[in-house]
Amino acid sequence: MLTLVPTPVGNLEDITLRALRVLREADVIAAEDTRHAGILLHHHGIHRPLVSLHEHNEAARSAELAARAGAGEQIAMLTDAGTPGISDPGFRIVRTCIERGIEFTVLPGPSSILPSLVGSGLPLHEFYFGGFLPVKSGRRRSTLAAAIERRETSIFFESPHRILRSLEVLAELAPTRPVCVAREISKKFEEYRRGSAADLAAAAAKSPPRGEICLLVGGADASSANMPTP
Repeated sequence: MLTLVPTPVGNLEDITLRALRVLREADVIAAEDTRHAGILLHHHGIHRPLVSLHEHNEAARSAELAARAGAGEQIAMLTDAGTPGISDPGFRIVRTCIERGIEFTVLPGPSSILPSLVGSGLPLHEFYFGGFLPVKSGRRRSTLAAAIERRETSIFFESPHRILRSLEVLAELAPTRPVCVAREISKKFEEYRRGSAADLAAAAAKSPPRGEICLLVGGADASSANMPTP
């Protein structure tokens, strides 16, 4: 059987008891980065064989691991942080198991998406998740323009190297739109910057956000009246 195991996005204690049991009982653990996984496993006193499963070997390794699971081995799969398959490897091995009729399960667990949404203070009865914002400026601008037109709150992953430009684009398109930059979720320097697009762009120009970032854009019906300035 294959089990997809979500792992902490920050604090190493943000992992379920069930996830720890699965990792301890696994015949092999497939990890996006075996060195990164080793830190988590060592912290929790887990010593199991590790193999890599990343974007460069995902196709071949997925077939191999699915075959081992089909033969009766307990396979645990994890990525560097959060839930496998969400902007990370995992989709191919799931598809392989479905196609071959091999049993698998996905554990609930850590994610930066939901804490960022809740902590943003933006409406979250509906939301749109867009993954990583495009690297190319034209596509990024059109993606952010679509978020401004969208009724519900939008959330994206963004690089600290591009967050200032993304905020500047939002400030150009809709300067009063409520926005939140949530960074380093569950880590020592966790921070939420809330305010209008124009205010956050100005603040980021003076003090650029660093680390792992989620960018949230209020929907077309959101009001900036109660959003504090950064």
